[in-house]
Amino acid sequence: MVEPEDRDVLENNLFIPFAKFISEGNPQFFNRVHNHSTWGGNVAVGMIALVMDNDALLEDALNGLKTDNLKVGMKDNDGGFIKVEGQKLGFYGNLDEPFSPDGYYTEGPYYQRYAMYPFLIFAEALQNVKPELNIFEYKNGVLIKAVDALINLSDADGDFFPLNDGQKGMSYYTSAVVTAVDIAYHFGGKNPELLSIAEKQDRVVLDDTGLSIALGIKEGLGKSFDKKSIELSDGQNGDEGAVGILRSEDLELVFKYAAQGLSHGHYDKLSYSLYEDGDEVLQDYGLARYVNIEQKGGGNYLKENKTWAKQSIAHNTLVQNETSHFMGKYEIGSIHHSNKYVFDVSNKNLQVASAKESNAYPGTEMQRTVVFVNDESYAKPYLLDFMKVVSNTSNKYDFPFYYLGQLMQTNFEYNKLNTPTVFGKDNGYQHLYKEAEGVSFGGDNAKLTWLSNGKFYSITSATAKGDKMILAKIGANDPDYNLRNEPAFILRKTNTKNTVFASVVESHGIYTARSEFAENAYSHVKHVEVVHDVAEYTAVKVETDNNKTKLFVISNLDNKAGSDHKVTIEGEVVSWTGAFTLKELK
Repeated sequence: MVEPEDRDVLENNLFIPFAKFISEGNPQFFNRVHNHSTWGGNVAVGMIALVMDNDALLEDALNGLKTDNLKVGMKDNDGGFIKVEGQKLGFYGNLDEPFSPDGYYTEGPYYQRYAMYPFLIFAEALQNVKPELNIFEYKNGVLIKAVDALINLSDADGDFFPLNDGQKGMSYYTSAVVTAVDIAYHFGGKNPELLSIAEKQDRVVLDDTGLSIALGIKEGLGKSFDKKSIELSDGQNGDEGAVGILRSEDLELVFKYAAQGLSHGHYDKLSYSLYEDGDEVLQDYGLARYVNIEQKGGGNYLKENKTWAKQSIAHNTLVQNETSHFMGKYEIGSIHHSNKYVFDVSNKNLQVASAKESNAYPGTEMQRTVVFVNDESYAKPYLLDFMKVVSNTSNKYDFPFYYLGQLMQTNFEYNKLNTPTVFGKDNGYQHLYKEAEGVSFGGDNAKLTWLSNGKFYSITSATAKGDKMILAKIGANDPDYNLRNEPAFILRKTNTKNTVFASVVESHGIYTARSEFAENAYSHVKHVEVVHDVAEYTAVKVETDNNKTKLFVISNLDNKAGSDHKVTIEGEVVSWTGAFTLKELK
């Protein structure tokens, strides 16, 4: 028991001055919307306030300082805004703005994992001391939803998808998520699916929340956490795009058509990454940082995070005229977001996501559609991926695929350079080596096959006459070896206004070193072709080696589920209801 006079000394000479130093003494950290503000400001002051029963400090923690003397438009060292006019602040502000109604945290799962600990620890304290605030009901229970969203943003191994500034390998086994799962279970209605995650984590917090988990497991109440295809909206009101995750058997596709993601966001509109059984197939590079490794910049963000990792060319998306989306400027990117168009996973054999971007390059409209097609003739689904581009000027377009593994074969001739050349001057291009280049003669496909983790993969892309197929590698202008030297396959179109980049990505075979046996090492896709593209409709035809041809058509202007459509393609009338259709041609 602390004596009253000792309590006064501690409060007036330690806790209150410390809380004032964190808040009033450092308003640029305390009075903003950012995960650091939650960690080092709102929650620290709020916990002190609860222990001291100090309502004034608690008000500062929950709603921010009334006066901070900060200038609107101030930026941090990562380019993010410190003060925004009219922005809600404090703990409530950091719940309102970064979290969508679905529980997605706009900075991405890496920082969502980081932020969940202070959010939930403080929420638990508030629930215990100030139950009248009903903090776990705030914003329709967003804190509990955030834990479910975070788990859904992990691959088959529990590793979080490295969207925006995300370090690969961070997973739900980290202590912060152990705490998050325990608190969410205890205060969030005891969702039995969380018990299966807790069992995998194999540890609990030593408090009431951990006890609830332990008892639930002991009583056999757990159910498997079923990670299905899901669309997680972005933005305070859920109207700033989304992250769509398509899951089909062991394949997972992470499609990003979201907001900028505050200062940790990347310029990667309509990009995606692809996984199989927890292994990366087409990668998102993530951040350029070696966290807490002193030899690499003291463990802080490296300069290559800005010059490479954030740039558009570092992602699997369209790049126009060798410039990044929004010219790589946060003040532009932060006021725009991509738009959801279609997300339909009602049919496990045909899962479709489509989104649009109209601000990344002024005068250019982009629409990307990704489709998992489950053909009963093959062991695994394949991915149909096409990007429709409409511009009011002629441009140079680059369309990279960052595959991981060893190149096995291409179906196009290329000139391999004896000495690789640097691909460009800036906007991330200065960090790419061009190692080889081929040219399309028109009407054919470009195919690249590679081996990774004992599995064969192929990309088959429709090309036009004069298109270039470039084999590249990350690592140019990197004197300190800060970047991973990983490969890329880049399609390039020049002097082009309107076009469609159409490809099929497939997982089609295995290789076992022990038996030295390769099975299904060759692609099943014979031909990919864009057979119709107008403002209203785009159609892509895929021919496979089982003598089947499938036609996928999407309505580009009407995404209503009940709308009827009719279009003539290659002399045949195609009719359907809904935003899209997949037909098998005879």
